[in-house]
Amino acid sequence: MKKFISALLCVSSFSFASMIGADALGQEQIAGGSAAMAGRGFAGNAKTGDAEGTSVVNPARQAFDSKVSFNLNFLLDVSTADRSNSHFTKTSIAIPSMNLTFPMTDFGTLGFSLWQHYSTSMRESINNEEENWNAEIEYQSSVYELVPSYAIRLPFFRAISLGASAHFVMGSFTRNLTLGPDNSKIDSADVWATSNSDVTDHVSGDWDIKSSAYFTIAAQFRGRMASYYFSFSTPYTLKNDLEYNFRFSELDTLAPTCDSRSIKVPAMFATGVNYRLNKRHNVMADVAWRAWTRDIENVAGSWNMSQVTKTQNDFNISIGYQRDGSDVFYDSYWDRIAYRAGLWYKNWYVEDVSEIGGSIGAGFPLGRKGTMLDLAIQGGVRLTDDDRNWSESFIGIRLGLVGVGNWGKTRGQ
Repeated sequence: MKKFISALLCVSSFSFASMIGADALGQEQIAGGSAAMAGRGFAGNAKTGDAEGTSVVNPARQAFDSKVSFNLNFLLDVSTADRSNSHFTKTSIAIPSMNLTFPMTDFGTLGFSLWQHYSTSMRESINNEEENWNAEIEYQSSVYELVPSYAIRLPFFRAISLGASAHFVMGSFTRNLTLGPDNSKIDSADVWATSNSDVTDHVSGDWDIKSSAYFTIAAQFRGRMASYYFSFSTPYTLKNDLEYNFRFSELDTLAPTCDSRSIKVPAMFATGVNYRLNKRHNVMADVAWRAWTRDIENVAGSWNMSQVTKTQNDFNISIGYQRDGSDVFYDSYWDRIAYRAGLWYKNWYVEDVSEIGGSIGAGFPLGRKGTMLDLAIQGGVRLTDDDRNWSESFIGIRLGLVGVGNWGKTRGQ
């Protein structure tokens, strides 16, 4: 099963476009990365409905679902990095999450998520014609989680639900730093005869967790107009087993050196509220917070690169709005569309890095049963005061396909 999931994520882990934190954990995907959440500024973990689906931050929410739902999300991201007079733009494609929620009436609700939590992807070539050399930098890293969850409404207090989830961590990391001669003017058949060879600092390894998993527990209250939730995720230690291989050419390779780094990820506290107006209008806000106390050991260790990434308190504040679409099939199509908008501010775990973003989105109904195509357009900036990082601006398009069914229920239930 683990090998199957790894193969699946290899196809989808071209990952996010940010360069920040590439030697540490990379970019964090906020709140599971669904297109519906992104459309309202990553707020709305407290919002309930017939098929809102699972939330990696608030597993208690799914107890209020009454329909089976499957959600698959896609992300197209364009990011531009700037520092001094230098800049470059890159595009990436990812599948940040997929989710399944299965309500069992009075027996609670099961949920399953596959979530790309941290990721980075970068490949850049540099040519110096004056000194006749070229260099290539490549990073590919993905930390993803398989998250089974369960939630149930209290028997005598149906407005309150309790939920818990387990996060099983896995992933991979690859880095290549290559320096070599510029052979662009030499015929490809004669390149073998050149005296100069590429020098590559190659690192590869796997992500794992020292304990079997880490856990999230949550409680939610759903009232007539307002819903609230509180959640807590336990601290855990990520383990990254690495193999360093200094290559002078493909045929001349030194014996590899093995190493392992440990990253202590602190506990996370999260809370949120959703307030409903006139039945279909929702205003929402969410806050999540982690207190990092230890710096992160970098994968670097070569070419005079920094040994650690300095950390800071990591928090995310988001506010959003959603106008639910009509559930009456015979209403006009425009009235059945769900409209969304939101803003967020994120203090990264990387010292002196913050992110400001905004988004708009919509959910387009497909057929009569509640199946929907979610679209979100997001954009913003990542700001830094650290000379080791580049400021970034980004724009992204997210698509989410939501399938809804009534499995296990008879007609009329």
